[in-house]
Amino acid sequence: MPAGESRYSSPPPRPADPDEEASWVWGEIKAEVRRDAESEPALASYLYSTILSHSTLDRSLSFHLGNKLCSSTLLSTLLYDLFLNTFSGDPDLRSAAVADLRAVRSRDPACASFSHCLLNYKGFLACQAQRVAHKLWTQSRKPLALALQSRISDVFAVDIHPGAKLGKGILFDHATGVVIGETAVIGDNVSILHHVTLGGTGKAGGDRHPKIGDGVLIGAGATILGNVKIGAGAKIGAGSVVLINVPPRATAVGNPARLVEGKEGSKVEECPGMSMDHTSFISDWSDYTI
Repeated sequence: MPAGESRYSSPPPRPADPDEEASWVWGEIKAEVRRDAESEPALASYLYSTILSHSTLDRSLSFHLGNKLCSSTLLSTLLYDLFLNTFSGDPDLRSAAVADLRAVRSRDPACASFSHCLLNYKGFLACQAQRVAHKLWTQSRKPLALALQSRISDVFAVDIHPGAKLGKGILFDHATGVVIGETAVIGDNVSILHHVTLGGTGKAGGDRHPKIGDGVLIGAGATILGNVKIGAGAKIGAGSVVLINVPPRATAVGNPARLVEGKEGSKVEECPGMSMDHTSFISDWSDYTI
């Protein structure tokens, strides 16, 4: 590592070409893991089998997910083949995985490296497994998609229906207790914290779950119910209960949620899902003090 460079520094700007970006991220992951194996020999075998022995990110990810989600009757080799065949056959899934890695690395100050995310972040791993389950769902392989959903829920404590549609650059921060319904749609560059529910309002069928626009930030414990639209760049405060549409770049807080209006001259964030600023509305939107 060059003198003066911290291993915890922010990642450099992404390459413009998606294939170059994927190759660059995979190269970074291998370099990080080699350093970790040297500094912590007890992890060397694990790091070699999970990352260094594989030629591509999708192979390493498929191997890791297979080992994480296997059971006595759902074998890791079967899952490895399932994940690898799905990732290999869909470049959009591969680019989404890279975008999600970049999202976690750039937005979570606790994420020390790309390899740390790949190996240890259950929100990232649950998201990639759900993408495969969604692919199976669209191919009418619903029993297998639902079995995979069940294992994701059991292992990661993240329950996302395989019918839900996820964009790219998604961050499930901490992820425990996240529940997302069948007809939910999540845009690009969205950040969602733990114990968030995107659910329905009853037992009616059909299109019944929230639609989350690009760049939205949803705070911990927030609940959004029904076929409502959360506009691009909106912010949902922690613990809020949202039952109606939220306009783009608005901030909704409370139970039931209400929109908070900005003070004169206050700045509206373009993409809170990327800035991860949960508290700007306190000073920018009100005179609240303690």
